[in-house]
Amino acid sequence: MPKYYEDKEEDGRACSGVREDLRQCLLESRCVLQENKSPKECLREGHCRSLQVTFFACKRSVLDTRARFRGRKGY
Repeated sequence: MPKYYEDKEEDGRACSGVREDLRQCLLESRCVLQENKSPKECLREGHCRSLQVTFFACKRSVLDTRARFRGRKGY
């Protein structure tokens, strides 16, 4: 499911790849396109759950002091 962009400029923020994939998943979901709900509502309903968990793990690894040795989670 992850999408890698060769021509896209690097964001520089932590977990930018996971953030972009989560955003794209929500915008392309049936919940947003057919039911006309906001992406925030669809996220609360449980759409794109695996990317949400990956994004949470990545953001948590930024605050973890052990990440200096292990590296950030996610991609």
